[in-house]
Amino acid sequence: MNNKEIFNTFFREKPAMLLIGLKNAKGDVYASSLAKSIDCTYSHVVKILQDMEKAGLIHFEKQGRLKILTLTKTGSEVAEHMNNIMNLL
Repeated sequence: MNNKEIFNTFFREKPAMLLIGLKNAKGDVYASSLAKSIDCTYSHVVKILQDMEKAGLIHFEKQGRLKILTLTKTGSEVAEHMNNIMNLL
C-alpha cells in the first residue's frame, strides 16, 4: 500500500486536500481554483466548503461577486496537522 492510499484510509481525500491546498496557497483562493487543483467538481467543492464553514474551519469573504476563502485559526491548525501526517506517511 502506498502513502497516498494509507492517507486516504484515514482521511477523505478531497476535504483533506482542500484544507491543505488552502494552507499552502499563495494569494487569494476561490472555490473554482481549488476545484481545479484537486480535480473535483465545483459543486462538490462548494458543498465541502460549506460544511467546513459550519465547522469553523474556513471563512468566506465576499468581494463583489467573488468569494475569497481563508482558513480560520482552527482551520489552519487542522490543515497543518493533516499536512504533517501526510508527510509522515
